[in-house]
Amino acid sequence: MGVQGKQPEKLPQESTSPMCISGVIPQLTPKAEHKPRSESGIGALMPWANKLWFITYVSHKRGTGAGTGLFFVDDTFKLHKHPESVVGTYANRLIHPPTNLCIIGPHLIDADGNVTTIKAICEHRLTATMAHHEDPQDKLLFLTMEGLLIEVDLNTLRAKTLFDLTKELQLPSGGAHFKGGWTANGRIVVANNTYNEQDFAGKPSAGRLAEWDGKQWRIVETKPFVEVMGRQSLSDAIYALGWDKASALLKIFVNGKWHTYRLPKATHAFDHTWLTEWWRIREVETERWLLDCHGIFYEMPSILYGDKFLVLRPICTHLRVIPDFCSWNGLLVLAGNQVSPVGNMWNVGQPQSGLWFGKTDDLWCFGKPKGFGGVFWETPIKAKVPSEPFLMTGFESKCLHLYHDADDVVWFTVEVDFLGDGTWKVYDVIPVPPRKYIHHEFPEGFSAHWVRLTASQNCTATAYFHYI
Repeated sequence: MGVQGKQPEKLPQESTSPMCISGVIPQLTPKAEHKPRSESGIGALMPWANKLWFITYVSHKRGTGAGTGLFFVDDTFKLHKHPESVVGTYANRLIHPPTNLCIIGPHLIDADGNVTTIKAICEHRLTATMAHHEDPQDKLLFLTMEGLLIEVDLNTLRAKTLFDLTKELQLPSGGAHFKGGWTANGRIVVANNTYNEQDFAGKPSAGRLAEWDGKQWRIVETKPFVEVMGRQSLSDAIYALGWDKASALLKIFVNGKWHTYRLPKATHAFDHTWLTEWWRIREVETERWLLDCHGIFYEMPSILYGDKFLVLRPICTHLRVIPDFCSWNGLLVLAGNQVSPVGNMWNVGQPQSGLWFGKTDDLWCFGKPKGFGGVFWETPIKAKVPSEPFLMTGFESKCLHLYHDADDVVWFTVEVDFLGDGTWKVYDVIPVPPRKYIHHEFPEGFSAHWVRLTASQNCTATAYFHYI
């Protein structure tokens, strides 16, 4: 692999002491150009080679914007744009231990900060980089937003398309908007987050969570999914983040099986293909994960005991669009996507996005954990079949809304798991009159890790929680 000898461009700095306003250092805001105006989000962050590296993206490949590229921040908080920068749509990053390389966008960065660009993939919208499923020493996998799964040989930098996932996963025309990907347990797992009014109306379009087992592709879910992540130690579980009309979704693959958990939404503002830029699961303190999903940050354990997911703990709600986050120099760093005139050219100005710096514990000072979501939303349900678990812990006041369409009384059994290990106990059995609505307020101070519901008969029902 050749190493480029170009010197980084040091961008103008106005002072030696950076001004910081509520964790934001304005001098570290990369700005895109005015023509053509496009998106300018920060797609990926990574501490590497004594610098904080990040890459910015336009909305749709080179030609739809200008001025984005590969940047780094040094220890004196000076911003530099690397000469290997290329304009494109990139939100991928990975460390490749066999070669000790950081991969970010189409770039390979060695431990000394030298950058090589994989020219063969620059024109693709890169959304995930994964360990190769057969040759992890010398090859990598790249997922594109258009659904191509590309293999890159790290010795020759040659690229080869392995799959067109739009065909493998039977996506309708125009349905590709692939996001995360991960390899583990002999599987390649990918996510496509397509979601629009058709999905909201109950007609699934092109959302996908899918896996390759070495022989064939299998569709796990026909709902929109964004993030897929895992570890190489403590647990080999695979985690995936998505959503549907009723709630956010966390799926976990462990011991050969997928399990589904439901999480609250803090807002409906993410309920569209284009608006989930991007939910992430990242390690930000040693062996401790943060999960960002639907406007809520959670503390997430990286271990599973007895193949059981221990539990999430909500930290805060936020308005910020956070395409990525990481730890650097003892700080938590949040990427941003603040000024993007895509589809809104008349009242959004010069494309630009900044970084937020703070301590991990500063997140407790963001918005109070609040949310809403349910296990059923006008869902046809079977009698005596428990719903998927819905997160309950960490929220202050809790209310459950219930109604159904049956001509008889339906008894809803509410069970709680207060240990977080899958042990369910009956909290209450709530009768709902024929075709009626009722609500139940949980006592002040009551909580459990998870809650689920079971109906006494077949019906179409809604069971929806509000946490304030």
